[in-house]
Amino acid sequence: MQSLSEMDFFTEYGEGNRYKIEEVIGKGSYGVVCSALDTHTGDKVAIKKINDIFEHVSDATRILREIKLLRLLRHPDIVEIKHILLPPSRREFKDIYVVFELMESDLHQVIKANDDLTPEHYQFFLYQLLRGLKYIHTANVFHRDLKPKNILANADCKLKICDFGLARVAFSDTPTAIFWTDYVATRWYRAPELCGSFFSKYTPAIDIWSIGCIFAELLTGKPLFPGKNVVHQLDIITDLLGTPSTEAISRIRNEKARRYLSSMRWKKPIPFTQKFPNADPLALRLLERMLSFEPKDRPNAEEALADPYFRNIANVDREPSAQPVTKLEFDFERRRITKEDIRELIYREILEYHPNMLREYLEGTESAGFMYPSAVEHFKKQFAYLEEHYAKGSTAAPPERQHNSLPRPSVLYSDNRPQSTANITEDLSKCVLKDNTQEMQQASASVSANGVPQGGVARPGKVVGSVLRYGNCSTSTAEQYEHRQAVRNPNPALATNSVSPRGSYPRRSPSCKTETGES
Repeated sequence: MQSLSEMDFFTEYGEGNRYKIEEVIGKGSYGVVCSALDTHTGDKVAIKKINDIFEHVSDATRILREIKLLRLLRHPDIVEIKHILLPPSRREFKDIYVVFELMESDLHQVIKANDDLTPEHYQFFLYQLLRGLKYIHTANVFHRDLKPKNILANADCKLKICDFGLARVAFSDTPTAIFWTDYVATRWYRAPELCGSFFSKYTPAIDIWSIGCIFAELLTGKPLFPGKNVVHQLDIITDLLGTPSTEAISRIRNEKARRYLSSMRWKKPIPFTQKFPNADPLALRLLERMLSFEPKDRPNAEEALADPYFRNIANVDREPSAQPVTKLEFDFERRRITKEDIRELIYREILEYHPNMLREYLEGTESAGFMYPSAVEHFKKQFAYLEEHYAKGSTAAPPERQHNSLPRPSVLYSDNRPQSTANITEDLSKCVLKDNTQEMQQASASVSANGVPQGGVARPGKVVGSVLRYGNCSTSTAEQYEHRQAVRNPNPALATNSVSPRGSYPRRSPSCKTETGES
């Protein structure tokens, strides 16, 4: 009689049967993202197919980095990886299928489509971004690529940070100022200390600058610093902030950028009240701090959350810190690794979503050469069908599965034992920060990660599905969190009607700029 673990293994595998593919919602160089229905839970999910991940070791490393970070960083303001399908072969797989929670749009589309967002929206959006960033930074992680397209959004105003492919970990035994040579994030949201340099010394303050740029874009409906190149980027930054001090210029590592700023005519800073005439003065004071030319003058995420601007919604119990990421998890970043090494590491990450297989793997009892029965081949056909018809504008559903699973009698064990036959039209009045202690307790206790597909968002104005209601952080694990040093408002309760009822997201004027000029 077969053991319970074997029964669990064959029941667990073939989990692709549980997902009903619906439509393409994103496409890029990595592959394609489809919305799907989880027939076991009834939830809408996004399934990201990543093609030929081992063609380039650098791309495979980025994928490994992202799925690992999203497993380790579990927080309401960071998107979640719900599952990764087990590949049919440990040694030979080329594609992976990652199942994420489905979000309806991204902040880029929300900004472009809405010109009547209220001050309460701005405040709630910035609060979520800073709270998520506090969690990321206390884990010793720098995101390095924060921009509106990497902030997913739902019609209830819930935001989640995604795309950690450029993120890096700063370990506790290394200086807080880290040198990295591969910074290639979008120029418009890049801190001035990074402009014109691919060999930069920087701190988590780069993410604070990016959040400041995103917040300014929320206030005006268009990018704050849409530089056409590095020189133009520095020009428009200094047009607003004024010519930096000699000391600030001397700290810029790139010689050409330093020489350009030194020879620049003197510019007087423009008052933020003039640049953003209708904004809350408290919001502008915080924005001015986040957009300081000098990194040391920017607040960290925790200090920003303690700003008077958030006096009516801030609550330290809803703003947890993370446990620092261990050096062991990212040992692969410190050594030269081969394609086979990366394949094994990614396979090991996939097993985190298959506990029975993981146990066999750790115990050394896994049969590595066995071709496990799976739904991956059918998934390939479904994705191929959608990709082929996507460009033609077809909304036809992909072909249904012909069989739910292999017949039980046809599955054999290695010892030949036989098997037993046994639109974003939702009312904006939902934009409230509800206190759901139980949900956050579960989120805080879990070590599984959150993640989201890059580009895996709905077409503007189209509702593709709902996600679980947003919950807040609990105090039950308060000993794990750092206590804020800044003095907070003694009455941080959030009014449940802090965001006034609004209609569905209206369209913004088509004259709004897009990110066509980004690097």
